[in-house]
Amino acid sequence: MSRHRIGFWYRLAAVIAKPPLVVLFKREWRGMEHIPADGGFITAVNHNSYLDPLSYGHFQYNTGRVPRFLAKAGLFRAPFVGMMLRGTGQIPVYRETTNALDAFRAAVGAIERGECVCFYPEGTLTRDPDMWPMAGKTGAARVALMTRAPVIPVAQWGANEAMPPYATEKKVRLLPRKTLRVQAGPPVDLSRFYDKEPTPEVLREATEAIMRAITAQLQEVRGQQAPDEPYDHRKARAEQRRKAQGEGLT
Repeated sequence: MSRHRIGFWYRLAAVIAKPPLVVLFKREWRGMEHIPADGGFITAVNHNSYLDPLSYGHFQYNTGRVPRFLAKAGLFRAPFVGMMLRGTGQIPVYRETTNALDAFRAAVGAIERGECVCFYPEGTLTRDPDMWPMAGKTGAARVALMTRAPVIPVAQWGANEAMPPYATEKKVRLLPRKTLRVQAGPPVDLSRFYDKEPTPEVLREATEAIMRAITAQLQEVRGQQAPDEPYDHRKARAEQRRKAQGEGLT
């Protein structure tokens, strides 16, 4: 995709979204040089606030390479939002349905056309108590190995300070003025997986490589050390159930 072919709908979205972002937030952006100038690629981004798509989207738009997000199919049914999502070429995700694979086919097609597809590999807002990236799902790795497209790890921080994940009240905390920090890193080296059968083990290892790269970027942004092992929400819930069952037997 050419840097100059952004399109009407994306420009309209920028006209609507950029002015309040510029006024309400400070910005600290790094690593734009890692965004490919041409050709299809994947960005893999951590997820810790409902404002993340605006924060990361602003950063990515200013590189000249607009992202195609994978978004919940239900959002496409909202009148105005759905029109904007369709117009800007976002990709609907139909979870746990017979159409679930359509999103991956659409992502592969977009990359093969030379576009950028953005994945949130965690699949949802992080549940990690300290808001580090969780263990990732394998979708981004699967598409990366199918297309052999570059995977650019992106870390963001600051939107969560304005709108924390899972807050009881979905209010944006604008004061004091928050800084939206976004940092892109060099492509994740997945070449060792290219000639292997995409087994669950291979996809898991490739996913772990992607999540380590995102976490490394976030460590630089936050100036802190991440835990040695990423938070696994499924394991944590299973452990909670075991403890609850054990307490019920005492």
